[in-house]
Amino acid sequence: MSERWLRTLDGEPMQLSEETVSAFANSLRGALLRPEDAGYDDVRKIWNGMIDKRPALIARCAGTADVLEAVRFAREHNLLFSVRGAGHNIAGTALNDGGLMIDLQPMQGVHVDPTNRRVRVQPGVTLGALDRETQVHGLVVPAGIISETGVSGLTLGGGFGWLTRKYGYTSDWLRSADVVTAEGEILTTSPDSHPDLFWALTGGGGNFGVVISYEFEAVPLGPTVMAGLVFHPMTAAGDVMRLFQMVTSAAPDELTLLLITRLAPPLPFIPQEHHGAPVVGIAMHYAGSLEDAEPWARRIKEFGAPLVDTIQPKPFRVHQSFLDAGQPSGRHYYWKSDYADAFSPELGEQMVAHTSAMPSPLSATLTMHLGGQARQVAPGASAVAHRDAEYIVVIQASWLDAAGTDANVAWARNYFEAVQPYSSGGTYVNFLNEDDAQDRTRQAYDTATYARLAEIKGRYDPENMFRSNKNIQPLVPAGQR
Repeated sequence: MSERWLRTLDGEPMQLSEETVSAFANSLRGALLRPEDAGYDDVRKIWNGMIDKRPALIARCAGTADVLEAVRFAREHNLLFSVRGAGHNIAGTALNDGGLMIDLQPMQGVHVDPTNRRVRVQPGVTLGALDRETQVHGLVVPAGIISETGVSGLTLGGGFGWLTRKYGYTSDWLRSADVVTAEGEILTTSPDSHPDLFWALTGGGGNFGVVISYEFEAVPLGPTVMAGLVFHPMTAAGDVMRLFQMVTSAAPDELTLLLITRLAPPLPFIPQEHHGAPVVGIAMHYAGSLEDAEPWARRIKEFGAPLVDTIQPKPFRVHQSFLDAGQPSGRHYYWKSDYADAFSPELGEQMVAHTSAMPSPLSATLTMHLGGQARQVAPGASAVAHRDAEYIVVIQASWLDAAGTDANVAWARNYFEAVQPYSSGGTYVNFLNEDDAQDRTRQAYDTATYARLAEIKGRYDPENMFRSNKNIQPLVPAGQR
């Protein structure tokens, strides 16, 4: 009888008989892929091409029963396993080497109840697919800024984007969630049912189980909004950054700005003589009436002599996907991020200097204005921390193949060190790289929040089965170990 090598939770090699693996495959409605199977390499690919790992088995879950089978199989054999939603996470925690990948991508159902403004979402759904269904009814679940982002990972880490200043984090609109626990049970969580576990899901990441269904409350929006982008040459950076600082300091909650520094891509709407040259841009979105948005849009559009101006009324779905081209699946990515209480001239100077020195023309820095309603949730009411931050600065190194890894990672790290004097501390858990996920996970939470998450982890996953993530070590009372 042939054997198959896998890895245990502790990383040790182990063998399972092909009979055991085949029995597991037969228990699933979806496919179980081995490395030798056709399609295995395509399925194991995730958004960040820098992460290249090879699970021994991939369970392509077709529904809840498959997820239950996969978790129970991993538990029975003490297998290392990881969970993939849409696979858009920078750290690539969806993948593992030699274990089981529980693949939720096939689970892509979305059901909208427009009367009660409730949306039921399965874990393989992307923001683009979610917006497609909700915008039919003039509704939206407040989420991110890239349409290929997965709803699941975004929500479990908190989730911010164009609507955060008006409506708060994505997890603030979560109303219930169905979870497969480490014990192989299905729990429905909400503020009234397993409220401790529900609280942990509002920012604590994938530490507590496999979420198989999310119920959100949606809010009215659009479908037409005032939104778009202006680009200026980097020689105007000082003036453009002062505009960004002034507008964000006076902005109503409906207005969100995003400052972008990068090298101009060779796109037809950018003058050819500026292709490859450093540029600075301001993207805006207004979550209110077009009439109310007009003076804010005009202030940005009429400033200086922009190279590009796309700010105008447009469908929200168009705006939600306009940054997708800068973050396509398969490129190599390495990010660093930090919060800042103020956008100072010195911070801007570092952005100009490091943008001009970037080794890849595909990299960028994105600085999003936060605050607004994100601050209004009472301390401790959610697992999302650092709600008082005014800005988040995201250094996004991006390149095409492994040959550029050393230079681009070094650029991002040096850049990150240079902006540290202007940081307010902390970090956003969804933006942690693979190499700093463990060291900086604690920094994503305040002390009290992390302690509470560790205690809940100790109750629902005391053996730390769910560890292929931005891991929170379980706090288990000595008498229960």
